[in-house]
This record gives sequence, structure tokens and C-alpha cells, in this order.
Amino acid sequence: MDILLQQIINGLVLGSMYALIALGYTMVYGIIQLINFAHGEVLMIGALTSWSCIGIMQAAMPGAPGWLILLLATLIACVVAATLNFVIEKVAYRPLRNSPRLAPLITAIGMSILLQTLAMIIWKPNYKPYPTMLPSTPFEVGGAYITPTQILILGVTAIALASLVYLVNHTNLGRAMRATAENPRVASLMGVKPDMVISATFIIGAVLAAIAGMMYASNYGTAQHTMGFLPGLKAFTAAVFGGIGNLAGAVVGGILLGLIEAIGSGYIGTLTGGLLGSHYTDIFAFIVLIIILTLRPSGLLGERVADRA
Repeated sequence: MDILLQQIINGLVLGSMYALIALGYTMVYGIIQLINFAHGEVLMIGALTSWSCIGIMQAAMPGAPGWLILLLATLIACVVAATLNFVIEKVAYRPLRNSPRLAPLITAIGMSILLQTLAMIIWKPNYKPYPTMLPSTPFEVGGAYITPTQILILGVTAIALASLVYLVNHTNLGRAMRATAENPRVASLMGVKPDMVISATFIIGAVLAAIAGMMYASNYGTAQHTMGFLPGLKAFTAAVFGGIGNLAGAVVGGILLGLIEAIGSGYIGTLTGGLLGSHYTDIFAFIVLIIILTLRPSGLLGERVADRA
């Protein structure tokens, strides 16, 4: 039971990070039916930006508390990621909005490779140890352990989902998002500016990706220019798993995927004496993707049409 509880905690933490990334995927898809494969690289840029800011602030403010430095670094990373995603949407995706779907998809893949290369040039290709800014002493819960960083990840994911649901359902911007998702041309006749709504959606997704990148780097203690590719791919799987275009589906898919990975790899590792568990972690995400696409292409909760955002 101790092993099961520990793997459940690990799965919830991992799934929460997937969910934050998947929310960005599903919002963009809900508005313009585009899979932004550069989203994982926005996460990476956010993580590396926060790493650089933490190093600068630790040198400039040696007595500052860790949580304050982490908060300031996260805010700066969010601004950088939001600006980057705004530029990507305006330069790479907007001119192709009325093109065949294959064109923006190829552009997104090219943008992903471009961002990885630029990050490698700016930050160098070596792995960077991400400093621990929060207390590292874990809390014991029924024989399992959870760190303050992991508690923060769970809390931020819950707050992010609640905030997005409120924004989509109870604000003017959310109403404009739903109208644009339903029919951009009709929405523009009603006074909605689709270009502004789409840009806002990309900015919100980038902020979530930057926060997820910071948390991912904090949880695993490292950052590098290729770190966004696999989490981005798994988050896309989580979005499809839950029902792409559905906010709640993205969170449910992310958490379920994290639990499947953690419990599956944990028990395989236990049965094989720790030899195979870590090697099989990544397989579970793609097994789930194949099964879901085969049995239920619309995902567990289905794609929201009128209310997707």
C-alpha cells in the first residue's frame, strides 16, 4: 500500500503538469482547430528563462527568500513566454489561417525545431541544475512522501483550471472565445474581434506553459533545450485522451495519464527489481493514445463544440 500511495502521489503531480500544458493545447484547438506543436518549446523557454532569472537574482539579492525569487522568476518567464507565443501566432500561424490544415501543422513543427535550436544557441546544450527554491523536507502522508514543490504543483493546477473555467464561462473575453470557436465570421459581425481573441488565447496558453515549465524543472531539478518535446507530446496525448477542445477533459486526461504512467512504471520496476520501470515510463502515454483513438476518437469527455475554448 505504501508503494501504491507513493505512486498515486507521483502520478497526480506528473498528471498536474501534463494538465497545465494540455490546457494550452486544448484552448488553441478549441478556437482555431490548430495543434500548436511548438507549445512544448514555449514551456522550455519559460523554464530556461526562470533558471536564468533565478541565477541573476540570487547573485543580486543574496538574502532574499527562495519563494520570492521563484515568484519573480516565474512572472518574468510568463511575460517572456506570452510575448513569444504572441509573436509566433502573429508571424507563423495567422498568415496561414485560411490555408489547408497541413500547412500550419508543418509550420508548427518547424517552429518547434527553430525554438529548440535558438535555445541551444542561447543557453548551450548542456543540462543545467535547477536550484531548489522551496523547502526540500518532504511531508509524510500514510507512509508516502510529498514535497512542498509537489504540493505547489497540485495547488496551481487546481487554481488554473478554476480560473480558466470562470474566464470562459463568466467573462466578456470568455464569451468572445466561445463565439469565435463557434463561428469566427458571425462573431466578427457581432462586434467580436477574432484576431484579438486568438492572440489572447495564445497568451493564456503560454502563461500556463511557462508555469508548467518552471514546475517541471523544479520537480526534476534540471533544465535543457530539449526538455519541452516529450512533455509537450504527452500533454497533447492527455488533451486527446480527455477530449481535445474541452478544458475539464484536458485536466482529467492529464491526471489519468500521469497516474497510468506512475503506477504502471512503478509496478513494473518493482516486479523487475528496478531494472525496467524507468525505461517503460514513456510507452504508457502512447499506448493510451492508440487505444483512445481506436475506441473513442472524441476522448473520454468528448469535444465541446459550442462551449469549447
